[in-house]
Amino acid sequence: MTVVPVSEALLRESRELNAGLEQLLASAPSVHLVDLAITRAQRAAGKGIFPPAPRLDEARDRTIRGRGGEIRLRTFVPPAVRGAYLHIHGGGWVLGAADQQDHLLHALATGAGVAVVSVDYRLAPEHSFPAGPDDCEDAALWLVEHAQREYGAARLVIGGESAGAHLSALTLLRLRERGASGAFQGANLVFGAFDLGMTPSQRSWGDRNLILSTPIIAWFTELFTPGHTPEERRVPAISPLWADLRALPPALFTVGMLDPLLDDSLFMAARWRAAGNDAELRVYPESVHGFHAFPTGIARLAAEAQLEFVRQRVGAT
Repeated sequence: MTVVPVSEALLRESRELNAGLEQLLASAPSVHLVDLAITRAQRAAGKGIFPPAPRLDEARDRTIRGRGGEIRLRTFVPPAVRGAYLHIHGGGWVLGAADQQDHLLHALATGAGVAVVSVDYRLAPEHSFPAGPDDCEDAALWLVEHAQREYGAARLVIGGESAGAHLSALTLLRLRERGASGAFQGANLVFGAFDLGMTPSQRSWGDRNLILSTPIIAWFTELFTPGHTPEERRVPAISPLWADLRALPPALFTVGMLDPLLDDSLFMAARWRAAGNDAELRVYPESVHGFHAFPTGIARLAAEAQLEFVRQRVGAT
């Protein structure tokens, strides 16, 4: 594990951001107490807790056929392509969309020289488990088959944030069962939820709302896997922390010290490495869940480390 060294100025900047976030979140009902349609509309309009993320003209949308119907893919293709990156967005399996982080995906495409393909998977509770994982697996299989023809890319990386990191890990496990996980040369797993039965840090965090809280995590998890007990969620098909993790690609795990999902990355990185895979864990001080979306120096450090990881995995450095 690497606790990333950060200057006092950047720590001060993050503390100020965190204090403002906590004050703002305390002034309104928690997300798990608000009508889901309202929260989704606010997110789509750029009026949620995260900074607005305008849709960029550089993006192109397309659809592919999945087992549950059409799957929308949002793509960014730089002039020179060295590989392809399958992106799976976050949002607790309930919120978010492929077009709500265009600036981050465009920066990844141009900075790492990869064609970025972001998956608009079906969301809970309308489409609970296993609909979202099915869509992500289908998109991954499509990319494995078509990346060379579509983008001239033979080297593939998968990654996502929060629920997207969870779905990325599940996708790799599903592909391994098909004998296809070797098609991906890396996994960029950013503050993921890997044990849906709740790790100690999830359980002990409490009501303090810094983007996530224990009740918010429980709400997301119940919508995604309705009616399951914590032990029933601790099966490999739902919680990748409990899976056999052998024969998976090198992974970069990123998480903040002030994230209720901290243990998920600590435990998953250790198990990933113990299974014989390469794993790097970078922990950022004074950083909350979703910190990468805010314009801070620590967020830039994390973005640069992820860019370098993707470059290395597609052979760009």
